[in-house]
Amino acid sequence: MMRKLKLQIQISLDGFIAGPKGEMDWMEWNWDNKLIQYVTEINETFDCILLGRKLAEGFIPHWANVAANPEAPEHKAGIIFNDTNKIVFSNTLAPSIPIEKGWKNTIIAKDDLVTEITRLKSQDGKDIIAYGGSTFVSDLIKHHLVDEFNLFVNPTAIGNGMTIFKTIESKQKLNLVKSNAFVCGIVVLQYELKRN
Repeated sequence: MMRKLKLQIQISLDGFIAGPKGEMDWMEWNWDNKLIQYVTEINETFDCILLGRKLAEGFIPHWANVAANPEAPEHKAGIIFNDTNKIVFSNTLAPSIPIEKGWKNTIIAKDDLVTEITRLKSQDGKDIIAYGGSTFVSDLIKHHLVDEFNLFVNPTAIGNGMTIFKTIESKQKLNLVKSNAFVCGIVVLQYELKRN
């Protein structure tokens, strides 16, 4: 059985993942225990993280610092992200970058996006999760690589910004698996890509 590629992403009510200049100040972070538990359950389903270069530059050092601080509220998540294998997709980073930057359990993808992810999906293991900005995530969606969408819809409309659906070339139909509303106003919509 093939591993699934899951996408977990925050999105505004009107479909943007960031403002026009990358602003994220509209995201709701007043999460209650139920939402934290929901994310924890997602974290237990994967053993590989895919990142675009831009997000990796902040993501990897941030979670390494959280993992190193037992007093941090997100310490447990930090350990998971720090210890999980990470693959960074970049046309500009050299293969030696993870070692030079101290990026634990990280490699730079050698092949193109479709080849690398198809190879990863065919390997044994848990599912794979992707985090990233609009360009990286748009490419995943464009090539029908995302099997499961976990959209964290925030109770804010921002009017303009970066989207993850701008490069699709044909309709992609999705099946709603479940939806969950949380006290902070976030609604998590979980969809699976409908494949022919």
